[in-house]
Amino acid sequence: MSIESLYEIFCHYPSVQTDTRKLQQGDIYFALIGENFNGNRFAEKALEMGAAYAIVDEEEYVLNDHCILVEDVLTTLQQLALYHRKQFTIPFIAITGSNGKTTTKELIYTVLSSKYKTYATEGNLNNHIGVPLTILKIKKDAEMAIIEMGANHQLEIASYCAIALPTHGLINNCGKAHLEGFGGIEGVRKGKGELYDYVRQSQGTIFRNTDLPYLYDMSTGILEQITYGKMQAEYTGIPSMQNSYLQVAITSPKLECLIHTHLVGEYNFPNVMAAVAVGRTFQIPIGEIKKSIEMYTPSNSRSQLLQLNGNTIILDAYNANPSSMSEAISNFVQTDYPNKVIMLGAMMELGKESITEHKRIIHVLEETNWNHVVLVGGDFERVPHSYTYFPNSEEAKIWFQSMKFENTAILLKGSRAMAMEKVIQ
Repeated sequence: MSIESLYEIFCHYPSVQTDTRKLQQGDIYFALIGENFNGNRFAEKALEMGAAYAIVDEEEYVLNDHCILVEDVLTTLQQLALYHRKQFTIPFIAITGSNGKTTTKELIYTVLSSKYKTYATEGNLNNHIGVPLTILKIKKDAEMAIIEMGANHQLEIASYCAIALPTHGLINNCGKAHLEGFGGIEGVRKGKGELYDYVRQSQGTIFRNTDLPYLYDMSTGILEQITYGKMQAEYTGIPSMQNSYLQVAITSPKLECLIHTHLVGEYNFPNVMAAVAVGRTFQIPIGEIKKSIEMYTPSNSRSQLLQLNGNTIILDAYNANPSSMSEAISNFVQTDYPNKVIMLGAMMELGKESITEHKRIIHVLEETNWNHVVLVGGDFERVPHSYTYFPNSEEAKIWFQSMKFENTAILLKGSRAMAMEKVIQ
């Protein structure tokens, strides 16, 4: 079946699902194959549950006329998303980066939604499956679209751009994340820079943080650039902290105001400024931008400030890499809490740099006196240190509960695999 014919079916049944556990009546089920599962085997179940059609790529699972056989289900899903994308002439804003891209996406979504019908990546569905699924959820009433793109190796961002066809691009930063797949920091910049490469070729527009000089070098040749940062930018601001929360004083002429956020850490400053720059570019008044950002509250273990049994918990445990870990520690140092406990889970996907980067985190910790330091799992076990160590967050939780802390601030940070949020659950 051609993509055009499949798209006609999609127009009648405009809801796609790849997981029968989430299937709704009238969905089109795409039978993806993964390392540990074969979605083709669930095609019959999907139809029994009310799926309008099942897209399969193994002939033995073609049960009736509502099973459509294709050469490769994933490729078909991506091609269908591309065909759907081509039906729109609205701005498509692609966001990538090593740290903070989901928060930036959420802030931009909050700002744009104050004026426009906006669709955005849900959660962090930012991979080879999530990007097409996000595009296919965009309805005809869309006025703006925001596509988050994650990557851990070369040519990944390029492949997403070929599906999303972004008109605007934003690279948050290029930090020490996924070093194993990218092959070092230069590989990270090359991989993330694939977004700039696409925008340059398509003569689109980027939003660029002037506080990161390497983004200037990476953006050479892109004619349309909207800049933000602390200085020498179209949209400027000054960060400060108030009771652990970030404040941003917007200093651009005729836009002066003070934004009180619910974000923990000065490292969220560029995320806020990106939302300001995008909002103003699309003619949203600064008052509406301020209101939208101030209403945003982070969730899902991202820079959350919680109160628990008389203690203050900074929960930033959705993910971690050397760059974000160092920033979180530095921010915690600058807070004025009298009692501080820091609990860090190991960092993943660092390859041959892992031991070195975990040692660097130890050195950062040793520069400050803490009430307690707890390190959990991974390569923290393989580097010398004098701190308390546990192999997993479950054992760290037992220790945490036994300490019966009071009037204490606790930072919880770690890679997703370490599940550091379990310490307080």
